[in-house]
Amino acid sequence: MNEKNGNKTGLLSTIILSITFYFLLRNFSIIIESAAYLLSVLFPFLFGGAIAFVLNIPMKTFEKKLKMKRMLAFLLTLLLFFAVIFLVMFIVIPELISTVNSLITQIPKAFYTVQAWAEDLDDTLPAMLTITESMNINWSKISEEAVSLLQSAGSGILNSTFSIVSGIASAVLTFFVGFTFSIYALFQKEKLSIQVQKILYAFLSEKKSKRVIEIGRLTSDTFEHFLSGQCVEAMILGLMFFISMSIFRLPYALLTGVVIAVTALIPVFGAFIGLVIGSFLIVMVSPIQALGFVVLFFVLQQIEGNLIYPRVVGGSVGLPSIWVLAAVTIGGKLFGVAGMFLFIPVCSVLYALFREFVFDKLKRKKIPQTIWSIEQDKKDFVEEAE
Repeated sequence: MNEKNGNKTGLLSTIILSITFYFLLRNFSIIIESAAYLLSVLFPFLFGGAIAFVLNIPMKTFEKKLKMKRMLAFLLTLLLFFAVIFLVMFIVIPELISTVNSLITQIPKAFYTVQAWAEDLDDTLPAMLTITESMNINWSKISEEAVSLLQSAGSGILNSTFSIVSGIASAVLTFFVGFTFSIYALFQKEKLSIQVQKILYAFLSEKKSKRVIEIGRLTSDTFEHFLSGQCVEAMILGLMFFISMSIFRLPYALLTGVVIAVTALIPVFGAFIGLVIGSFLIVMVSPIQALGFVVLFFVLQQIEGNLIYPRVVGGSVGLPSIWVLAAVTIGGKLFGVAGMFLFIPVCSVLYALFREFVFDKLKRKKIPQTIWSIEQDKKDFVEEAE
């Protein structure tokens, strides 16, 4: 009797799953659109949560290590955040203005170069005119099409302007809502944590709830260590470029150092954006110095990529160097810049969980460490050699 009931229950479950799967396939586009709409509605709050998570790192340090009250720690965190932005803008904007001015001074030289090139065409121009006349080109029709194209382009530019304005307004509103939500989250983080734990214990067993909380704390700690390590690594790299460029008397040392420090926040490959910007700035002064900057960049990049980054960032998240490179490459291939930035802590969490799972399996099978430990094998080899 129990076997029949079990068979009926299994058959019923299979039918329900099949119907559900068929419904999902038939309405897949509607489900995707609904999920996208829901994400757009929740995005300001997700963005605010991300802001709160980032600001909580220095804020928590001020609260615990400096024994500050929350309001004072929050104000100091905001002051630090806006001070960094102000310093970057204070350094970058004057240098960019100076660079634009130097480019403007180069325009007359470029004009004279173009003029000389045009004068050189005088000898070949009659031959070109003869060729074009023999081609029977309808210039009036071409001019009408050109005017029509310009009119459509002007209409497109006007529509693009409205789109840009509305996009900026939407971004400002999203930032305001997200930032306001982040303030509430920072001042009520303990209460929010308790509420989440209540929900987990209400709907899951005690063992599963503890496991989810444990994984959540591991994820939070990993992301915090990654962000801290990434900022330290970017500062080190920017300082390296500023000092080395100053020693070799390359132009725009301070601006290039700041740009590389900012772009280096993108893991591993971000500094190459600074290479392009720095090379463009320096080549306007001296192409030879720009070539020297490129050589210097790859030398410092090798030092940073092989020595500094794996130890500062990889060590801070507990991920071996080889997996740091793999995480950045795969993340960038799948999700672009965001994937590069997020895949390192995500892979670190997965690496820690999988390592714990493997060790638990080895422990259950009662396999001694001497069998799989490389360090123990080295020790045994040395003892046998002696």
